[in-house]
Amino acid sequence: MTLFTEFGRYLLMIKGMFSKPENWKMYWKELMHQCNEIGIGSLGIVVIISFFMGAVSALQTAYQLVSPVIPMSTVAQIVRDTVILEFAPTLVCIVLAGVVGSKIASELGNMRVSEQIDALEIMGINTKAYLVLPKILASLIVIPLLVVISAALGIYGGQLASTSAGILSPAQYETGLLQYFQPYNVFFALVKAYTFSFLISSIPAYYGYHVEGGALEIGRSSTKSVVVSCVSILGADYVLAAILLH
Repeated sequence: MTLFTEFGRYLLMIKGMFSKPENWKMYWKELMHQCNEIGIGSLGIVVIISFFMGAVSALQTAYQLVSPVIPMSTVAQIVRDTVILEFAPTLVCIVLAGVVGSKIASELGNMRVSEQIDALEIMGINTKAYLVLPKILASLIVIPLLVVISAALGIYGGQLASTSAGILSPAQYETGLLQYFQPYNVFFALVKAYTFSFLISSIPAYYGYHVEGGALEIGRSSTKSVVVSCVSILGADYVLAAILLH
């Protein structure tokens, strides 16, 4: 019953976000602030992970392709498809669930414990719309952009690693990138990115918004939000793959 209770409260929080803003300028300023916090604040870790993710993928793929029948340009195809289909949207979003999710849960939890949310509600402000909605909208804007950047850097990292190791020439790698490319894979990756963005922002926001207790509960809520977000991402990853790649 606890699962259904929490899911019901989660849906009520989502429903409560949609109301007419009291002050459009105030909401816009908060949205831009969250875009900067989530996007720019996470860019560094995304760049590092993506580059090495593509490089390691290229080296391990070349290590496994031992048959002389298979052309080495296949390495570029495998790196391209694995990065676009799985590594860039899923792995990066799992990392962002820890980086962004814990920050959202801790921020809202601290505001709840220190009674800042109660003070805003007394002033007549819809706290769900003012505090939660900008975080979700900012995630839906910047996280798919981070996924696109991640895919590009992953492919570039694979090229740099394979060419520097003498596995492929730059011309062979570019040839492999263009062979049998399916634009639908990019669409699938973006669907996953938007879905995961919503989960990354809304689940930690729920746990942070409904914190009860003191500082200790903020830490527990932040940890729980990251765990639930990661499990939700993996579950949604399977469902989307089963539906869209069938």
